[in-house]
Amino acid sequence: MNIKLLLVVFSGISFLIYGIGSFNSRRMNSEFSRWGYKDYRYLIGSFQLLGGIGLLIGLFFKPLIILSSSCLTIMMIMAVYVRFKIRDPFQMTLPALFYTIINGLITYLFL
Repeated sequence: MNIKLLLVVFSGISFLIYGIGSFNSRRMNSEFSRWGYKDYRYLIGSFQLLGGIGLLIGLFFKPLIILSSSCLTIMMIMAVYVRFKIRDPFQMTLPALFYTIINGLITYLFL
């Protein structure tokens, strides 16, 4: 399996899991409250699901990978900003930073 495919599948499945968690996880509900985005939980979860689905469908339609990974990169940059804004410790910011880098790399590799 090549690195591009691995990154897309990993990120796509991850965002599907996070998106589903945004709808039905008590832990995610409390996290959205802590971040100050409780009212946007379903909207953000929907974007996560759409991004994950877009990445996976994009394996068959390249422009969709570029669109999805670009949008997820922007979303994760905003997540990093929120983590800094609420003064989360660096280790709690790492997952958002990790997914920012992965999706930025996917965008770059597929351009």
